[in-house]
Amino acid sequence: MNLIFITGGVISSLGKGVITASIASILEEIGFKLTVLKLDPYLNVDAGTMNPLEHGEVFVTFDGGETDLDIGHYERFTNINFSKKNNITSGQVYLNVLEKERKGEFLGQTIQVIPHVTNEIKNQIYERVKDFDLGIVEIGGTVGDIESLPFLEAARQIKIENPNTLFIHITYVPYIKNTGELKTKPTQHSVRELRSIGIQPDFIIFRTEQKQIIPKVIQDIKNKIALFSNLTKNNIIDIPNLKYTYLIPYKLLKNKFHKLLLKLLINKKESRKLITIKTKDSRWNKIKIFLSSTKNLKKFSLAIVGKYTKLKDSYKSLSEALFHSAIHNNINLNIKWVDSEKIEKDKQLSDLLNVSGIIIAGGFGSRGIEGKLITIKWARENDIPILGICLGLQLMFIEFCRNILGIKDASSREFSSKSNNFVVELLENQKQITKLGGTMRLGNYKCKISPNTLAYQIYQSEEIEERHRHRYEINLSFLKQYQKDIEKNGLIISGINPETELVEIIEMKNKKFFLGVQFHPEFNSRIFNPHPIFNFFLNTIKNQT
Repeated sequence: MNLIFITGGVISSLGKGVITASIASILEEIGFKLTVLKLDPYLNVDAGTMNPLEHGEVFVTFDGGETDLDIGHYERFTNINFSKKNNITSGQVYLNVLEKERKGEFLGQTIQVIPHVTNEIKNQIYERVKDFDLGIVEIGGTVGDIESLPFLEAARQIKIENPNTLFIHITYVPYIKNTGELKTKPTQHSVRELRSIGIQPDFIIFRTEQKQIIPKVIQDIKNKIALFSNLTKNNIIDIPNLKYTYLIPYKLLKNKFHKLLLKLLINKKESRKLITIKTKDSRWNKIKIFLSSTKNLKKFSLAIVGKYTKLKDSYKSLSEALFHSAIHNNINLNIKWVDSEKIEKDKQLSDLLNVSGIIIAGGFGSRGIEGKLITIKWARENDIPILGICLGLQLMFIEFCRNILGIKDASSREFSSKSNNFVVELLENQKQITKLGGTMRLGNYKCKISPNTLAYQIYQSEEIEERHRHRYEINLSFLKQYQKDIEKNGLIISGINPETELVEIIEMKNKKFFLGVQFHPEFNSRIFNPHPIFNFFLNTIKNQT
């Protein structure tokens, strides 16, 4: 069993997720059948109930898992659809241990972190990687955190049980502006902390804010880190801040990191068979060539209107999906983040002037809703290309009912208790639910697309599958009652779920691009396979006169 553990030190938000994803992508291209796990030390059972402004977006897997956003990084950099089983939290681990204790499976033992919790962690890792050539395991948090200790102890024990295990430690080398120096001391302390736990890193990847560093300075830093880490300088890799995270795989390839990794992980005979990838032939070289030329491309601005815009990671998959399609369409895309609460408060649309398109992002609750409705009305009346996602679709329908059908109190039961016209209702199977975690309509569901529609133009297929995360839907009773009026005024229901008849896609006639989707297409976009909705949307923006 080949295992790679990835840990972080000095500070959080080092980019462990994208580095892990980059390593996975390179090894996938070489030919490994691999999987990637994220171990999260928080006590939540999953990420589903966490505030996006605190933790970033919740990434939804095809099988309905609400996971850490790093699972999204893993999917975007590879060609793999990961499962909810790829995200293991402390909450899941402790819940399993306590359930076993209640059933008497420990035969009266005193339940302790070691060995019971660590054994549970090891068992879950072994179970999830057993069918693969290689398992990459990212341990969340920072070395030194109390919360991460059980995971690190489990990893230490796995190294004893399974010699084909490597450790990559990612640290930060700060730049002291006053003296113009890069300091390795925090990295030295972080490695010492890791070694005190019983883990000797095989590689250290250090991050720094400095994009351009004199080669001699880099070598001096590597020599110093190597000396205090019990490693050779070849096993110290530098990743400076890069303009695009998608340059990281190329940077690792240039450093020949994959060759060093495989020589340590597997025997020399086998490694020779696998190390066939050349940097210039890698798919990442093509991405690097494009990214080097973006400044020469025509620039377009697009507004994302949402309620979590203060933390860009709240919409990470959405911004990345747009970036993938910008590459596909050969355009330089500028995203303007617009807070819907600000629009609601000021009744001003100045932030939306001079944009070529608008996206109404998803969300929950009543905050900022009126700002989104104002935006939709303005885009519809001025024929600005607009895409609504999840809650965005529901608000597009509400705006249509209010301002075109004349139903002024049209609303959703999610954010209004006083209305005679709930045009958006709670899903029937949600009405008896009392627990919030993992209970929404989650994961892949089918959608049947009507021919001769914008949706069919986009997908070129009559049936698709997309990922969902919602509790509310367009009210089917209302839809049947007002069907003739809705059709007469140009709104088309172009996609429905074939089993439940729930509305999946709406659009309007005679518009450049007016489309709402109940699902989240951003979760299915990949750097090498952008999503057709975003491709079509940006192509519309690019070609509009």
